[in-house]
Amino acid sequence: MVDRDLLRRKLAELAEYVTQASEYRDLTVERYRVDWKTQRIVERTLQIAIEACLDVASHVLADRGLRAPSTYAETFEILVQAGLMSPDLGRMLIEMTGFRNVVVHEYTRIDAEVVIRILREHLEDFRRFETEALRWL
Repeated sequence: MVDRDLLRRKLAELAEYVTQASEYRDLTVERYRVDWKTQRIVERTLQIAIEACLDVASHVLADRGLRAPSTYAETFEILVQAGLMSPDLGRMLIEMTGFRNVVVHEYTRIDAEVVIRILREHLEDFRRFETEALRWL
């Protein structure tokens, strides 16, 4: 049985992270590159926003008896396949998961242009996730 309180709490945290990240929407690539404090704030905030989505999605997969994902990205693929998430949002969250992996594991240097693009163009994707997740409750 889905823990509605847990999911609501995670979604409230997600909304808070998005609000916090949106304070940096007007950040330029140049300013981002030279300000390590801002880099850490933005990167960590985006990381935990993505992880909040993963937490909610994983809980729903388990509750619905859907197959267990072998990767974080697959979490969203399964939701799309089950008809619980729109394909375009699923694709975007899969890309966000890749970004999260770069931040966490430092596979490569974080691309400042990617970070700024997320801030300017993709914070709304987190809100779309919240809207879709509320329907799962």
